[in-house]
Amino acid sequence: MSSPIVADPMLVPDDPSATPRRQRNRWSLRVRVPRPWRRPLAYVGVAIIGIWALVAIFAPLIAPFDPLAQSSPRFLAPSAAHLFGTDAVGRDVLSRVIYGARISLPIAVVLVALSLLVGGTIGAIAGYVGGVVDSVLMRIVDLFFAFPSIILAMAVSAALGPSLLNAVFAIVAVSWPSYARVMRSLVLTLRGSNFLAASRLLGISSARALWREIVPNVAGPMLVLSTLELGSAVLLLSGLSFLGLGAIPPTPEWGAMVSDGARVFYYWWIAVFPGIAIFSVVIAFNFLGDVLRDGLDPRSSQSLATTDR
Repeated sequence: MSSPIVADPMLVPDDPSATPRRQRNRWSLRVRVPRPWRRPLAYVGVAIIGIWALVAIFAPLIAPFDPLAQSSPRFLAPSAAHLFGTDAVGRDVLSRVIYGARISLPIAVVLVALSLLVGGTIGAIAGYVGGVVDSVLMRIVDLFFAFPSIILAMAVSAALGPSLLNAVFAIVAVSWPSYARVMRSLVLTLRGSNFLAASRLLGISSARALWREIVPNVAGPMLVLSTLELGSAVLLLSGLSFLGLGAIPPTPEWGAMVSDGARVFYYWWIAVFPGIAIFSVVIAFNFLGDVLRDGLDPRSSQSLATTDR
């Protein structure tokens, strides 16, 4: 009697019903959202900034009218034809608010980038070198902190003359000390670390050690500060334009539009809608800064995890 044939388990085909599930588990992508980004403030901030970024990019397609055209009746209240009304010379307020995003948002990013570059470099040199260099540079920083930011920016912009370029220079001149002080404090905490001492023993130059060893370790806090300062940059730029020291008419800038509405207070829509735009952008950047701080700070992340439990 022949022995029964036993199939080799390696040659037995898998259950067909299990194959799709295994393949699905193999190829499925799981996107894990970090805990701080699951907060409602994160969703609100990202949504607002995303909407304004799309508005700025596609402004020519979204705006119903030319922002400089004076082809409509003056002081029209919000209606179906003009959703945000018209201003004192018959320009569509909605179109001007939309085009204003193409000025305020990019300039705010440029302001923060320049302030971070100047202040971060000075603060890193002061913290890493120390001694007389640190003392001299920090006294200069204290001198800038002795004056209110808006007053000093007004003085610089008034001396140079009203224009967006001069306003950018004035705001950078009053914004970089904050980055310098924070960067110096971060570098001081890392200057005595073991990995930096090892880089010195290996003969790495000071400039290379700053770039390769210190900058990656301070990028998180500086990113949080930069995000929070984006809102302040929008406010400062709008404030200078409101005072006539920034954008020159008829440039559709939010601060200048609020200034135009302040002269004719009874026509509330001229100033209210640009003001809402400024408020929404500033509050969104503050939301994003708080979320980044919680995500990049281990102590904040641990406290969030404890709270969720």
